[in-house]
Amino acid sequence: MKAFTTGLICCFLFVFGCEKNKTNNSIKNESRSLKQYITILGIAQDAGYPQINCFKSCCRSYYDNEETKKMVSCLGLIDKNSESKWLFDATPDIVEQTKVLRDHVQTDRIIDGIFLTHAHIGHYTGLMHLGREALGGKNIPVFAMPRMKTYLEKNGPWDQLVKLNNIKINQLENDSTIHLDNSLKVTPFLVPHRDEYSETVGYKIEGNNKSALFIPDIDKWETWERSIIEEVKKVDYAFLDASFFRDGELERDMSKIPHPFTTQTTSLFQNESKETKAKIYFIHFNHTNPTIKDNHPLKDSIQNLGFNFAKQGDNFEL
Repeated sequence: MKAFTTGLICCFLFVFGCEKNKTNNSIKNESRSLKQYITILGIAQDAGYPQINCFKSCCRSYYDNEETKKMVSCLGLIDKNSESKWLFDATPDIVEQTKVLRDHVQTDRIIDGIFLTHAHIGHYTGLMHLGREALGGKNIPVFAMPRMKTYLEKNGPWDQLVKLNNIKINQLENDSTIHLDNSLKVTPFLVPHRDEYSETVGYKIEGNNKSALFIPDIDKWETWERSIIEEVKKVDYAFLDASFFRDGELERDMSKIPHPFTTQTTSLFQNESKETKAKIYFIHFNHTNPTIKDNHPLKDSIQNLGFNFAKQGDNFEL
């Protein structure tokens, strides 16, 4: 009986492994068929998931093997035609994220460029891996707004990356488009946020056929001079800040760390068409946001309203 049970377990593990490999292969085959696309490399807020010294129910799910690790919010931009790849934000998970990009496009360049949104820890500190202690990069292009550029040039240890030519900073300007090649364009635009060290931008990414917004951090939609509804209508995908699900999520004054609550965003779009709602993919989840989990009733309720959630490994054709 024991041998029979052991045999069943081994058979199950073999079949499960085959199914897992089949799934991985289908993902790879899907990305191979695409020529220009965005790939989701991370979905968590700056401090990742699980978060340091958190053993509450949100992160305990990870330690109980009920949830997987979630890498910090980051997009990869792939162009198979030119065999090039770009990062949007340099996160603390840059080691794993550049490895994923290598699986999409294998070249002798680790990255063709990095676009930074702002100077909060989840969005630029991955640059440390490009220096002499690690990669020892050679003039890796980093795209940054004026204050962000100055911050990196004037403060250690980042200034050493510049002095040793590990990185080469290309200055961006608000609403000024960068042409990556004949068919890929990137445009930064200022958004209101806690700008202690740098300004904060979102990005519009345009390919041959489709376009996307990336706004991982913003204070509140109503403090922005633009209408987020109108901006979403102009693109095919919108990866939007969902740091917190609702007020009261933290045991502190959340007005000091303003972000659009997921509930506020869904309410703002409640009268819009299904097509408009379907463009929205929530991203940049704090560890306390229940919708960071792979499965949760609140996540289902938001999806039932017509909205989407960004997931690591998802690809979006441009």
